[in-house]
Amino acid sequence: MTISYSILFFLVVGIFLFCYFIATRVWIKVDEKNKESENQPKNRRDFLYISSVSIGGLGVASFMWPFIKSMNPAEDTLALGSTEVDLSEISVGQSITVKWRGKPVFIKRRTEEEILEAQNVDLGSLRDPIADKDRVQNPEWLVLEGVCTHLGCVPLGQKMSDTKGEFKGWFCPCHGSHYDTSGRIRKGPAPENLAIPPYRFLSDTVIKIG
Repeated sequence: MTISYSILFFLVVGIFLFCYFIATRVWIKVDEKNKESENQPKNRRDFLYISSVSIGGLGVASFMWPFIKSMNPAEDTLALGSTEVDLSEISVGQSITVKWRGKPVFIKRRTEEEILEAQNVDLGSLRDPIADKDRVQNPEWLVLEGVCTHLGCVPLGQKMSDTKGEFKGWFCPCHGSHYDTSGRIRKGPAPENLAIPPYRFLSDTVIKIG
């Protein structure tokens, strides 16, 4: 159940309980005072008034249902909330690109040389200093959002023939941002490293993104 459905559920239940207890209380009160003929017309009017307000509240809640429902993401969008990727066909040094929530995600199986280059960087020299070990769950596999943190372009570097920039990772040709083999910004206008999407290993060869 999504948040909007939960809110609507508790709203409808709350209104129903309010109506039930108010109507019951007023009904008992009217019933007790029906014996006093001089108060009977007034009590009946009170009961009708509160009942009308309560039913109106339920009507408003029902009317709100389609609008709250429309706030929920479509089913096809929810289906893209996570994706599983089989890594078994990716060879050492190769990169692939998958789609997640409409964004490209870079998955790279790094070579020993690329891992060492990423691990042996002086963090003090980095604009956005994060150790490589804090950006990977398995040193061999690097998973990144393929969106430059400057203006949202897609950097080059996924194909063997692509320009990878001065630090052998990724290069954004739009404004000249260079990323290293850990996806960290090393040169150019980008203010931050390439983002790491939420993911986890389901097995040694399958990851789930999202």
